[in-house]
Amino acid sequence: PSSSDLESVQGSIQRAAARMEAAEKLANNIDNVAREAYDACIRKYPYLNNAGEANSTDTFKSKCARDIKHYMRLVQYCLVVGGTGPLDEWGIAGGREVYRALGLPTAPYVEALSFARNRGCAPRDMSAQALVEYNALLDYVINSLS
Repeated sequence: PSSSDLESVQGSIQRAAARMEAAEKLANNIDNVAREAYDACIRKYPYLNNAGEANSTDTFKSKCARDIKHYMRLVQYCLVVGGTGPLDEWGIAGGREVYRALGLPTAPYVEALSFARNRGCAPRDMSAQALVEYNALLDYVINSLS
């Protein structure tokens, strides 16, 4: 193999290690990350708590928080597999259709995921390269829901 081939392999190994680090850090803190993201979306869209809105009952609130955690879990799976397949298959295509059919806004989910992305800090939460991998997947799902 040429030196450029070896450099390419080394880069792939480094990115895989960074993705695994990000997945592990997210796994260790997913409940807090999802809860903070949920709280941020409700702060930005307090009208969702009004009667008849998407977050107006305890059942709706728990479903919204569950959905945010579901997206975070899919990001974690994508970090492990090194691609967007889990998000594409289980989060994006079906999610948009469900939200549209139920008349649910996607902007609160975008806000929650944006908060999770912007909250991340290297080296406090993970290494800089791990944060790049994590943020890239959050950007992917944010853009797909926007």
